Amino acid sequence: MKKPLVGAVFTALLLGATALPAAAVSNEAPASDQRATDRSTAAAAPGTKAKAVTFAGTVALSNCSGSVVRVPSSQPTDRALVLSNGHCLETGFPGPGQVIVDRPSSRSFTLLNASGGNAGTVRASKIAYGTMTDTDLSLYELTSTYRDIESRFGIKALDLDAAHPQAGRAITVASGYWKRMYKCNIDGFAYRLKEGRWTWKDSVRYTSPCQVIGGTSGSPVIDDATGKVVAVNNTINESGQRCTDNNPCEVDENGNVTVRRSIGYAQQTYTVVPCVGTGNKIDLNRPGCTLPKPAVAAAEQHHRSPALR
Repeated sequence: MKKPLVGAVFTALLLGATALPAAAVSNEAPASDQRATDRSTAAAAPGTKAKAVTFAGTVALSNCSGSVVRVPSSQPTDRALVLSNGHCLETGFPGPGQVIVDRPSSRSFTLLNASGGNAGTVRASKIAYGTMTDTDLSLYELTSTYRDIESRFGIKALDLDAAHPQAGRAITVASGYWKRMYKCNIDGFAYRLKEGRWTWKDSVRYTSPCQVIGGTSGSPVIDDATGKVVAVNNTINESGQRCTDNNPCEVDENGNVTVRRSIGYAQQTYTVVPCVGTGNKIDLNRPGCTLPKPAVAAAEQHHRSPALR
């Protein structure tokens, strides 16, 4: 296969890793523009002034990108969360229907400063949540609090937007792995995005300037006008194939399939906000939380609830 492109999922494309996504890293940077660029190729929403999007708060994993994030209720003394893709987990790709919660992890992340320089290293205590069902995201709980990170490194977490993103908005995909930014707009949303064995719901579709590559998986998608994270980058249709690994297709409400070659996608993150409870803990039973639950818990709930049968 050709060298990896973004995201989605798939083993043989990854160099130097096992059972990790194609979206993960290539050992080679793109020939041009490996370093960060801040091209203003997309305008902010009408009537707003775009914020300066930097690398501060983004992280580099061993094979992907990510970011330190907080929700509106997060407190300075809470252990911080790192957002990336489910397919970037060190445990390998979660299978369809698989949800990982509270699994110990000692994974380390390189924290970046505003210019993309190495600010230091932070470490996970556990995988708080991870799945590739309905969405493609992972959340690591760190050993450090938000206050620790700000005090030690001078870095503030990125805010997760609690609202559904809007079509037409100018966005930046900030890759901590490549220290490179991709700027485009939200073109729209895919009702269902199918790639190989996986299906994702209500995915963000980019306009064509965001030609994301291997290693950008897990990058935060930042709304240029608000500076908030609205999605997590995860895949691109590499060669125009239909619904295969590395070639996601869109499926509408009537089952019609559309293939958009060289178009990239991300998974929305506003759904995470209702699932974060006291102490920054992931609580899948909180009101409004729609993230997939582990199969055992879901089966137990189904058994107890006749209305769900």
